[in-house]
Amino acid sequence: MSESSLIPCIAVHKKDDRIDGRDGLVSRSLWRCATGQKGALLLQRAVERVTMNLRAASDGRAEWVGFSRWLNNPNVTANEIAVHNAEVLSDRVAGLHVLAIQDTTELNYARHAGRVRGLGPSGNGRDPGLFVHPVLAIDAGSGALLGLAGMQIWTRQGPASPDYRRQPIEEKESYRWIKGAASAKSALAAAAMVTVIGDRESDIYEEFDRIPDARTHLLTRACRDRALVGGGRLFGITESWPVRHRFKLEVRAQPGRPARTAKVALRFGEVTIKRPGNCSDPAAAHQLTLRLVEVRELDTAVEGPIHWRLLTTHEVTTVAQALEIVGWYRERWHVEQLFRTSKSQGLDLESSQVEAADALFKLAAIAMIAATKIMQLVLARDGTVDRPATDVVAVEQLPMLEALQIRLEGKTAKQKNPHPRRSIGWLAWIVARLGGWTGYTSERPPGPITMRRGWHRFEQMAQGWRLRDVCTP
Repeated sequence: MSESSLIPCIAVHKKDDRIDGRDGLVSRSLWRCATGQKGALLLQRAVERVTMNLRAASDGRAEWVGFSRWLNNPNVTANEIAVHNAEVLSDRVAGLHVLAIQDTTELNYARHAGRVRGLGPSGNGRDPGLFVHPVLAIDAGSGALLGLAGMQIWTRQGPASPDYRRQPIEEKESYRWIKGAASAKSALAAAAMVTVIGDRESDIYEEFDRIPDARTHLLTRACRDRALVGGGRLFGITESWPVRHRFKLEVRAQPGRPARTAKVALRFGEVTIKRPGNCSDPAAAHQLTLRLVEVRELDTAVEGPIHWRLLTTHEVTTVAQALEIVGWYRERWHVEQLFRTSKSQGLDLESSQVEAADALFKLAAIAMIAATKIMQLVLARDGTVDRPATDVVAVEQLPMLEALQIRLEGKTAKQKNPHPRRSIGWLAWIVARLGGWTGYTSERPPGPITMRRGWHRFEQMAQGWRLRDVCTP
């Protein structure tokens, strides 16, 4: 398997014209035997058509039936898809500092409550649903989206046990954060350094105790006002710390809240937290020394003022290091965009007509991989991402792309592809032009719809390119 993992770039076996993922685009769980070809084709259609609706992804009833049978095939599991998809990261992350950003999203199937089978309650305790917990890999240096380093998918069996707080962490749903961090360590073993980033739900003592090592760090937004060695509590300790820096922070737009610029104060220092009384691991350290970086908005009159307390295992002794921690934490927007791309603003995973829970798990895994690839193209459009095109396409397709570029470029400098040859920005420019973008920087940058349209055209052309040397009797 080559370094590329995107299933849309599927090669054709010249002996029998089969779809074959061994040219780098399909994990072993997908290209194994004829059945795996359906999984490969499904991911191809998910990316090019930006949908997880099987009927919309299919060209006719026979294809729809084939996709449905693949999703219900017990020989392929969602976990296997996720694990093998993460395998391709090894070459991409070698020598890099990688941010492994994890979070959880809920898929609610209330609209299909009378039809879906095997799903437990969603977050509201009533509607059927499932949960997806991906780990995105981001290059800390360039901000490039490298791929998925792990993924967990599950459904709840019922309400939590009355003695939930006393259960071992391994029996709690929150154990997903520790499993996600562990999977990232494994998938990103070739990286020089890994920083696992999570929001407040990942503020778990056992994670801080078990995960860090010489090349693995944690960065978590604090949720619990922990007791400190020597007295005091975590949330109050910064009141006695001096403001080390003031700066402006660009706040992204949220539903119902426009984007704005916040003026914030920065404090940081070292803290030693005590093992909490509800820690279920008797082998856990009695205390842990971490660094706390606080970002607090100066104007408290605004709605929802910023107040971040970031706990990390990284050394933080200077303003520059503290600002770096803040910058890494802000990269969490990538995982939020992943969820939007997989849901109503993109693939619309919750509208799927699939009925069985196991099939929905596999569909969710495919959707997360497809959404990641769509994001890679969109993020690469301005050329600031220093990554090769082979993060997304197979090396065998580069000559075809070079031929396409000649046809798509105009005569003036403004109509030329400005990105380095065979870079992911170079690829994104070509795909955007195929999607109808004019190529002028004065025009609005190409978005997911333009990229999808361009990718669809690219795939049609790629199929002809793959068949150019196929001999027929």
